[in-house]
Amino acid sequence: MKKYSVIIPVYNRIDEIKDLLESLSEQSASNFEVIIVEDGSTAPCRETVEKYRDRLDIKYFYKENEGRSIARNYGMERATGDYFIFFDSDCVIPADYFSKLNAMSSTEYFDCFGGPDAADNSFTPTQKAINHAMTSFLTTGGIRGGKVRLEKFTPRTFNMGFSRQVYETVGGFREMFSEDIDMSTRIRLAGFKIGLYPDLPVYHKRRVDFKKFLRQVYVFGMSRITLKLLYPDSLKAVHCLPALFVIGVVAMILMAIFVSPWWLAPLAIYLLAIFADALRTTRSPGIAFRALPASIIQLGGYGCGFIKAYILKILLGKGRDEREEIAMRKGK
Repeated sequence: MKKYSVIIPVYNRIDEIKDLLESLSEQSASNFEVIIVEDGSTAPCRETVEKYRDRLDIKYFYKENEGRSIARNYGMERATGDYFIFFDSDCVIPADYFSKLNAMSSTEYFDCFGGPDAADNSFTPTQKAINHAMTSFLTTGGIRGGKVRLEKFTPRTFNMGFSRQVYETVGGFREMFSEDIDMSTRIRLAGFKIGLYPDLPVYHKRRVDFKKFLRQVYVFGMSRITLKLLYPDSLKAVHCLPALFVIGVVAMILMAIFVSPWWLAPLAIYLLAIFADALRTTRSPGIAFRALPASIIQLGGYGCGFIKAYILKILLGKGRDEREEIAMRKGK
């Protein structure tokens, strides 16, 4: 029996799963099994998985489409490891990941852990710019796994693990947006120890273009209000910053039009700081320039989703809709 069970939900991601499995097959430690749960894909990855049977302890399951959380739960029900590891299908795992995890967990054990994400050298400039926008302290407050953060660390399923005991106590993931934050919150409330392994990154491809990225972060913003309805104390000041950014930018533009263009100076200074930070971390002017629209999309999309959900669900009192209520009941 392997120590770790790596559980990966897949939906129409043949190319991505190939890169992920290739990286897992090159691990310097092999005390893990891989469980692929195909969530009703119209383009299944079974043939790709079969090519790795002689290089990985791998299991493949195909089920009807019910969502990534239900797929993860399906995988956990069939896992044999004592510890469950979760990656997104668009991740690439460094070759020393499990060697490092073995060493880190023997030094400081967590019932539930998370790690950061980074951009691999093979990623496109746009992917690297999006990665910067999602990990920079200037745009997210470090809440996605950085060493400096404005809120308590919360593991995310692109790089997350927890023990079988956690699963047996807390139950599986709920089928909802930001299901990993919900799961981490339930684990913390159950009294388990949660922590960050800052030197255990994965390479996360994220969205490959700005349009898809905008749609993703808009949903993230809306889901933050759903989380507040579930956990009233979970909403922190850092979560409101993108909404304040949207309101502030609109106000500055209006003041620039009707009063003076100098009202845009704070926005210009902030964007210059983002460019300088991206240039410092990526060493690429091209990526640094792309980081500007990526950061605006990250803050603006999240902020607009947050504002819309806040108005509809809190100010107007509509709460969760019927589909969300059904989804809530699928979790423990």
